[in-house]
Amino acid sequence: MSRRFIIPVIFGLAGLAVFIWLGSWQLQRLHWKEGVLAEIDARIGAPPVGLPATPDPQADRFLPVEVSGVMTGDELHVLVSSRDFGAGFRIISAFETGGRRIMVDRGFVLATGKDKPRTTGAMTVLGNLHWPDERDSYTPANEPERNYWYARDVSVMAAALDGDPILLIARSQTDPGVKPMPVTSTGIPNDHLEYAITWFLLAATWVVMTGFSLWRIKRRSPEDKT
Repeated sequence: MSRRFIIPVIFGLAGLAVFIWLGSWQLQRLHWKEGVLAEIDARIGAPPVGLPATPDPQADRFLPVEVSGVMTGDELHVLVSSRDFGAGFRIISAFETGGRRIMVDRGFVLATGKDKPRTTGAMTVLGNLHWPDERDSYTPANEPERNYWYARDVSVMAAALDGDPILLIARSQTDPGVKPMPVTSTGIPNDHLEYAITWFLLAATWVVMTGFSLWRIKRRSPEDKT
């Protein structure tokens, strides 16, 4: 092999190895993430238990819980968009159970139903505990005077409702006009397959570019024209 081919070949093989390694690593991450999502789905759908005395935001995330108590008329309205119905609000209500005052995410209503009266009183709610992380630097500040909330900040909402920082996302319907929005794993990102495909496509592109570069070197090589 001519010396002028050595460096491009080494550079091409090194780049190809890096892209293939990155694609393979993303496939490993995909396998890991699918396992995590399977565990979350199994946890979400497990048989419900009673409300823990001191729920832990990490250990008890997605824990299925069934509680009986009294749904009060105190509620917060969190602006949200539903893929099926459009813009509306999540209804977060205070729920008194066993001497405690927790919060129940009852589900979705259209904007026109924001201030309509809802079913209150004694009931049993089946759902999952959750501590959503929805606020970032782009999230607007809440407008409590209008009862417009832009993220489910559990501790902030609990203070506003004078209750414990415990949020139960209802699976069962608590009002005919409120559509439950239960916890699922669908909102948890899993883009590793797309990343893997991207790296492998870059590897293929790198091979083509390396081959083209070698072809140009060969055409310009004086000794190869004799």
